[in-house]
Amino acid sequence: MSLLSRFRDDNNRTRVGLYVDGPNVLRSEFDVDLDEVRTIGESYGPLAATRLYLDENASPGLIQAGEARGFEVITTSGDVDVRLAVDATEAVASDRIDVLVVASRDTDFKPALEVAARNGVRTVALAPGEHGKSDALQNAAQDGLSLSADVE
Repeated sequence: MSLLSRFRDDNNRTRVGLYVDGPNVLRSEFDVDLDEVRTIGESYGPLAATRLYLDENASPGLIQAGEARGFEVITTSGDVDVRLAVDATEAVASDRIDVLVVASRDTDFKPALEVAARNGVRTVALAPGEHGKSDALQNAAQDGLSLSADVE
């Protein structure tokens, strides 16, 4: 049995959890395209969770942009990193995903990736471009990817 066939949806497809750390990824210096982020997540299989985490100061325009691109936008008054890590780890522990894609440059998510890998879930660290890459986060994941610098 292959790693990706361990858990499948009703149509025998791999289930992907895409978790985006908004405050660390959606910065003007990175020029991240949420459509590209979603496309990369979908390249691993159907998205079972597509979440964009933002802090309470996020603009209504940013929230609307995330929702328009099919993300469930989670705003929190607490630490975005903690909420994302807990939600991603809970999805792994409850066997709802086969692939965990975390878009961030923050090493705080390294333990969540490690727990996922130990539980047979494929892990992907998606960095906001080469200059937003965390080597520790990329090394913790089975696949370390960077968003393209020039999004058309």
